[in-house]
Amino acid sequence: MDLQEVVQTAKKLVLSTFPSCEAAFLAGSVVRAEATKTSDLDIVVFDLSVSASYRESFFHKGWPVEWYVHNLQSYQFFYEEDCKRARPSLPRMVSEGIILQDNESAIRLQEEATSLLQKGPEKWGEETIVMKRYFLTDVLDDFIGATNRGEELFCAATLAEQLHEFFLRTNNQWIGSSKWIVRALKQYDSNFAEEFVKAFDHYYIMREKEAVILLVDQVLAPFGGRLFDGFSLGKK
Repeated sequence: MDLQEVVQTAKKLVLSTFPSCEAAFLAGSVVRAEATKTSDLDIVVFDLSVSASYRESFFHKGWPVEWYVHNLQSYQFFYEEDCKRARPSLPRMVSEGIILQDNESAIRLQEEATSLLQKGPEKWGEETIVMKRYFLTDVLDDFIGATNRGEELFCAATLAEQLHEFFLRTNNQWIGSSKWIVRALKQYDSNFAEEFVKAFDHYYIMREKEAVILLVDQVLAPFGGRLFDGFSLGKK
């Protein structure tokens, strides 16, 4: 099924379920031409008759569908929460979405979401950077010292997540989780994203840690490098 057929399927579903909604958007991997065999239809709906936001998953004509349903006030809470965690899931869906229904609100909602994305997350202060340096160093030390394969694997996973967060947040960029770790890195710096994937891939295949260690040190260097001695948290 091509994109136009998908859009028509999604549009008919919206109109049959929320015939008078203010706005609806088709978002996600289908819209970005990144769909896989397990991709679903992410549909964001804004409807004044909805008393509280909710999310719902179901199948429709062979497609797995995820509703993200809001009224014209409730979505703001989710925007705020997304901004706090620096993972703008809902604003991104609205900003990039294909309009399925518009009752004079869709363009305004997209402009608001796009503006929020362009603004970026709240900038990390010096105290936060110091704390994150310390915990990244802590995980790196665990990774370097680990000799048990199981422990190494999960140290590496934690290290990848914390490293991507540190790199992006210190550059005032949004972060991701799961597959969005790599996507968020690519959106900001495709060369670094390639180096990041290559280093961890090499470790997982060869169990050689050097490339990962060098990458962490490279990211930490502009902020003073690894941090252990002298760090204190909560001391009065």
